[in-house]
Amino acid sequence: MSHFGVPRIPRDAMVPSSGPRWKGKALTRLNELPDWGYLLREMYELYRFLPSGGSLPIRAHQRRVREDINKLLKANADLRPIEAAAKPVTAHLRRALDEGLSSPNVRMVRALEAVCGTLSWQYGYDKIPRGLERSFAFAEIVAPGGPVISETVILGLVLFAPGCTYPAHAHDGITESYITLSGAVSENNQGVYAPGSLIFNPPGHRHRITVSDREPSLLLYAWTGPSEKLANQKMIFSRGPRKTGGGAAG
Repeated sequence: MSHFGVPRIPRDAMVPSSGPRWKGKALTRLNELPDWGYLLREMYELYRFLPSGGSLPIRAHQRRVREDINKLLKANADLRPIEAAAKPVTAHLRRALDEGLSSPNVRMVRALEAVCGTLSWQYGYDKIPRGLERSFAFAEIVAPGGPVISETVILGLVLFAPGCTYPAHAHDGITESYITLSGAVSENNQGVYAPGSLIFNPPGHRHRITVSDREPSLLLYAWTGPSEKLANQKMIFSRGPRKTGGGAAG
């Protein structure tokens, strides 16, 4: 077990003794680690069956995510070794996964349980905003840097502690969606997103997330956009709406 209660899987379970390499590090393939392939399939199914609510942009985004996942599966995509890492908020991960087992996303949560000990939880900032150090972290699953290597889509998890407020921010050139796996969140105080809900943020859309006081929340996220944006994305925080000029921050 890790210091924060997340089961550890030995790092060498992801590292072949020989074969292709990525920036000097040995690679393996999806079919050599079936749990990762199963996880990608569950992600594909979520984006296949979640309703779009009649929204053409949401439907197009869901199709784009599915197509990118399908390409990875068909290509038997590369995986690179990662150093598993925890953050203080991962003390809430066991509870978040347990709650997800009674949600509509139970198959997805079970697939996550099989790999969660190999994930690298991160903050993603040179200086993390005040109050987030113990209440937030994310872990990439598909990204330009891996574990599953892709230049066209980023898929990962966001974990929030109970009562977390994630500051208003926007993504330059990135279309984003969240799927609530457990817990409940609100975005911009406009409705509550329970397990099975999808949140959609077009590029540049400024959004702020709040979390239920009683339970942690685990979200799956997907980013699509130009490869150069995916590889170099920076979060843009803002204290409030701009007084002039209109539009989202950044």
